[in-house]
Amino acid sequence: MPAYVGLGCTNGPQTPCLIYTSESAGDNIAFLYSLAEKRAYKLTLPEPPIHRRYLIGSSLGWLITADERSEMHLVNPVTSEQISLPSVTTIEQVTPIFDAAGVICKYRFSRHTARSVTALSSTYAKAFLFYDASARSYIVVLIHNPGGQLSFARLGDEKWTWLPPHANFDDGIYKDGLLKDKYGLERVYIVQAPWGDLLLVRRPEVWIEEAPAEHGHLLTDHGTFENRTWKIAIYKVCIASRKLVQINSLHDHILFLGHNQSLCFNAKEYPQLKPNHIYLTDDSRSASMKCKMYCRLVIGILDFETKVMDEIISPRPWSNCMAPLLIIPNPRKMDLSFHQQLNTSPSGAESIGVAAGLHGHPLYHFSIL
Repeated sequence: MPAYVGLGCTNGPQTPCLIYTSESAGDNIAFLYSLAEKRAYKLTLPEPPIHRRYLIGSSLGWLITADERSEMHLVNPVTSEQISLPSVTTIEQVTPIFDAAGVICKYRFSRHTARSVTALSSTYAKAFLFYDASARSYIVVLIHNPGGQLSFARLGDEKWTWLPPHANFDDGIYKDGLLKDKYGLERVYIVQAPWGDLLLVRRPEVWIEEAPAEHGHLLTDHGTFENRTWKIAIYKVCIASRKLVQINSLHDHILFLGHNQSLCFNAKEYPQLKPNHIYLTDDSRSASMKCKMYCRLVIGILDFETKVMDEIISPRPWSNCMAPLLIIPNPRKMDLSFHQQLNTSPSGAESIGVAAGLHGHPLYHFSIL
């Protein structure tokens, strides 16, 4: 970790970064690219190899990863701390399928939904790590197949707990809810704004064709953002009326959207970054499809006023088949023994609300025990 010393480790707010892997750097190597400093830091992370894992979320400075068998870990890329999460086979709807050698090769999703069989890599959509202040413990919330359903686990739990009966979730926050609805070929994000409003962001999927380069890397400038119309729309969610009010400016604020926990900050906290801009990454679902179709990933900075997108890094150093994540580094270690002790005694019920978007969808509320 010596290369990271000094990056955001001051008394001020941590520096927003992109985290990504590169095939040429080795299986256990990841890179943190500081958006403020415009430089990359090389990190060596624990097994299993980070380059072979799917990055399914980032929250509170931690990555949520899934390995080649869909087994999940929390990883702090700054401290190299790693925490195993309950096995995929403890998810309510999952049944493993074994090959002739007795090795798990696929999973069957059959309970509470129509039967389906999926590859090991197609189990998860997105994951979040939340801190429950009242219980003084951490909760991982998982959006997973089939159909974008929800399960959760506190650190130290041995299995996942399903949150029935709704599905088709895209994004979530702990304070005000988890977002329902996918809106077809769009990505939908729910964001808690610093001024108190709940924001909903609709982001159409964009396909930019690009010729593949060697070793899965796309280091040329073909398939640029030029002459593109970026129709990202931001709405204020009015909880009482269940309506959306479109807003046309973020003013002195910044959005961070992608497979990370959706975030909104005042630009004064990060004077090197651009106010009224949106920092965007694609997610793992988009990366998988775009890799197969030789389309480039959308990793960029959008001027919300002009709707013009710029590159974050050029040329792009990451593999086009593994989307980078936005992350706010966290240099503090987690006291695992403390959280394990908390899980030995029951805690009070905590409410998670689910906010829906357009067309009169209701608000849903769940309880985590």
